[in-house]
Amino acid sequence: MERDELECFLILAEELHFGRTAERMRLSRARVSQLVQRLERRVGAPLFVRTSRRVALTGLGRQLREDLEPHHRAIDAALARAAAAARGVSGVLHIGFSGPPAGEIVLRAAEALRASHPELDVEICEVPLSDPYGPLRKGEFDVQLTELPVREEDLGAGPALFTEERVLAIASGHPLAARRRVSLEDLAEVVLLTIAGDIPDYRLEYHVPAHTPGGRPIARGPGVTNMQEALMLVAAGKGAFLTAAHTATYSARPGVRYLPFDDAAPVGYGLVWRAGDSTGAVRAFARTALEAVARADEQTGAPAPASPASPISHTSPASPISPTSRARRQAVAGTAV
Repeated sequence: MERDELECFLILAEELHFGRTAERMRLSRARVSQLVQRLERRVGAPLFVRTSRRVALTGLGRQLREDLEPHHRAIDAALARAAAAARGVSGVLHIGFSGPPAGEIVLRAAEALRASHPELDVEICEVPLSDPYGPLRKGEFDVQLTELPVREEDLGAGPALFTEERVLAIASGHPLAARRRVSLEDLAEVVLLTIAGDIPDYRLEYHVPAHTPGGRPIARGPGVTNMQEALMLVAAGKGAFLTAAHTATYSARPGVRYLPFDDAAPVGYGLVWRAGDSTGAVRAFARTALEAVARADEQTGAPAPASPASPISHTSPASPISPTSRARRQAVAGTAV
């Protein structure tokens, strides 16, 4: 049954008048008659008794009306709720984060969002290293603050909200551990632990490059699924691991040294969401997250955002975002929603 047939039938069953039905639907009387006749042909029997003076439901018409009305009301209510959710900020917002610095920004933004929108429940959870986009695609997260770049056709991504240096986690007994800093060419002298799981090729190449910039091969070691597993293998001398600078602060452990790079671009973090699912709650979180980054930058002396606009401005698929060259946290202004 077509929606216009359904609405025409229910309105005519209420009005029992073709003229008033046509006025309510903003159609001609002839069009109303066509819709009714089409539905009756679909059913296979008359739904109305028509005379020159009155219109009445047949027994089959009364039964169809009783069966259809509850479902029609439920559909209208569901559409209204969906529209309200898209416009407003209510319900439950599930937010993912990658790594402690992103988690701190998400936590600050979530607290501010709860205060400004008490009707919105906010739940946060860490994004698994071995499946960076799976929970988002499954609807377990509505938005996440995660490492860039993101090049997924079904996901949208904003600009980098902040950046940090990349470091090499290496066993303290490795010859490179005696240095103060390393270069990307030095990776030819180590075995890099890889990441096991549902990892896109471009993301795996970012974390575990196959060659140095000069073309020298880089050996790949065992696969890991989380940071603690990686650091355990690093300490045991099973391989080195490329990570962000915060790991040295949050995951310091005996047997592991963290060496900054002279020539590696910093890690950028941005918001990622399902393309087409930029709801009012997601947009509100995006604005609040940008404000949280600005406050953090004020406390550390890093540059503030150029404007308080939201980094979510569209619902198109993501494109690669080149992180800013600054190693310190730096907010990057977005465009207005």
